[in-house]
Amino acid sequence: MQQYAPHDGFGCSREAYRMLEEWLGGPEAAALGHAGLEEELAARGRELQRLMFQEHLDARAAQEQRRAGVAGPDGIARTRAERGRSRQLSTVFGPVTVTRIAYRAPGAPNVYPADAELSLPAGRHSHGLSRKVACAVPDVSFGRACAAIARQTGSRLGRRQCEELARDAAGDFEGFYASARHRPPPLAAPGDVLALSCDGKGVVVLPSQVRAQQQRRNRKRAQKQDGRLSRGEVRNRRRIAETGAVFDITPVPRTPADITGPQPRPDGPHAKNKWVTASITADARDVVASVLAEADRRDPRRARTWIALMDGDNHQICLMKAAAAERGITITIICDFIHVTEYLWKAAWCFFPEASPEAAPWVRERAAAILGGHAAGVAAGIREQAAAASLTPAERRATAATVTYLENKAPYLNYPAALASGWPISSGVIEGTCRHLVKDRMDITGARWGTATAEAILKLRALHANGHFDTYWDYHLQQQHHRTHEPAA
Repeated sequence: MQQYAPHDGFGCSREAYRMLEEWLGGPEAAALGHAGLEEELAARGRELQRLMFQEHLDARAAQEQRRAGVAGPDGIARTRAERGRSRQLSTVFGPVTVTRIAYRAPGAPNVYPADAELSLPAGRHSHGLSRKVACAVPDVSFGRACAAIARQTGSRLGRRQCEELARDAAGDFEGFYASARHRPPPLAAPGDVLALSCDGKGVVVLPSQVRAQQQRRNRKRAQKQDGRLSRGEVRNRRRIAETGAVFDITPVPRTPADITGPQPRPDGPHAKNKWVTASITADARDVVASVLAEADRRDPRRARTWIALMDGDNHQICLMKAAAAERGITITIICDFIHVTEYLWKAAWCFFPEASPEAAPWVRERAAAILGGHAAGVAAGIREQAAAASLTPAERRATAATVTYLENKAPYLNYPAALASGWPISSGVIEGTCRHLVKDRMDITGARWGTATAEAILKLRALHANGHFDTYWDYHLQQQHHRTHEPAA
């Protein structure tokens, strides 16, 4: 880094600008193409900004007046003052030195009131640098994020520093969403339905980060052969990231024929004002509670129709019903029709050879019957057909699973009422949320996650997906200032 002889005030900055201007008008710059000119000017411009930042800090340090009655968070008065105490700060322009007065007392840590005026972070990296990390790591690997930030700012970060900054950046997620004043509820059109959905997606984690219940199962499961996995065996090192979504739906009434009829099919209802969340450390109960809290924020008077789109997981359905009952909320649960058809296809391959052209009409006929409200009749028909057919034990188990699914989920398969009301009957929103929030980032090749870092990435991705990051960052900086400086005021 080029050094400049100090002048009065902002003399170094003026000298740097003069040299930059001289370079731009000289033969070296004239020999560059626009790409080389951009790159060199960006680097020299950053150095100019760094010098301006540094000289501003130096000017503030020179003008800082000694204060009386300074005490620390411990209540001990700091009666001694020492000028010239400095600390390093990595910024988006490069490293600078912050010099200020230290207030001291025997056996007590120093107090720096000027740090509070500048709202300096507790660590070495500026809030601007932390923001760049919080914007980069939700989309790319930590290595690529570090490289991109180095290109943009000239400040080099290690992977571990980047992870720490990401965890710190996501630390106020719960507080932000618990405080409704930061987010006015979105406006819903008259008659819009309030829809909720929850699901889970596995994330490959370090062996020590698997949930305790899964660790116990892994210890009990003996590997069939030493040195490698046998056919059908997998290393179960996944931890479920629980996801949730809340969104508004403008009803679009349809009929079963609109769903199973020939193309083109009429458009169904579309999600709007979508809010999503995900967590790998919280359990499903906590995520369901946060989903209901967001829905309650949108409809505190419970004047709208509430529906929940689920994929059929019994645990999640029970949690949704229990949480709604606890809050006195009336909610209609609808099982995803796509999951129903998947079970029908499993049964179809028990009755027909693989790739048989007869399987599709068989599935289509029963899907239409289920959409018409005859799930119990379809289940009884499959049971009778299985009893009359010559099936293998595995095929009998598959058909029995389909029958059991249809019978157990019958209360949530009232598709005629849902279609007539204009509601969606598939959980595409939460499936897309699992893919976007979790899979697209967490499932990159070779990734093995620690839960703290994975949780931070999921929270940051949710903030960006919800369009709340800018508002959140202002809230986060307020909380950081409070934690770092207000106790010492």
